[in-house]
Amino acid sequence: MSSLAWHCLHHRELDTATLYELLALRTQVFVVEQNCPYLETDGQDLIGDTCHLLARDESGLLGYLRLLDPQRMDGEVVIGRVVIAERARGTGLGHRLMEQALSECHRRWSGVPVYLSAQAHLQGYYGRYGFVAVTEVYLEDDIPHIGMRRAVSEQT
Repeated sequence: MSSLAWHCLHHRELDTATLYELLALRTQVFVVEQNCPYLETDGQDLIGDTCHLLARDESGLLGYLRLLDPQRMDGEVVIGRVVIAERARGTGLGHRLMEQALSECHRRWSGVPVYLSAQAHLQGYYGRYGFVAVTEVYLEDDIPHIGMRRAVSEQT
């Protein structure tokens, strides 16, 4: 993995090619790799102040996540659609992506709690970033998930 370029784009800043690229990566991982047939485009990508965090190098998009507008999410920033391209897994990019996401949350929505729905086996991973479980484990598309929140005091 060579040098990364980071972009956090408001949905109005997405051009067609970038939108296509991020939807293709999400579909490749969440629908194809995880063998989970569902409508990946959920109507949340292009509303309010939703932003898209992208990590790319000269080969293309390597990492992505979405930050949903807290005004539309009960006063919390919701991190979702966290994905790393297969060719970049095991490089530490996931950690860098989460650090960038939390920095963007603080910059754009300082003082607002952050929520995510994690695959249950990743609870410890997100715990490293100050997230604590706030729900029981539940099934989402037949995959065990758990709701996790990062308190405002955890933000830096």
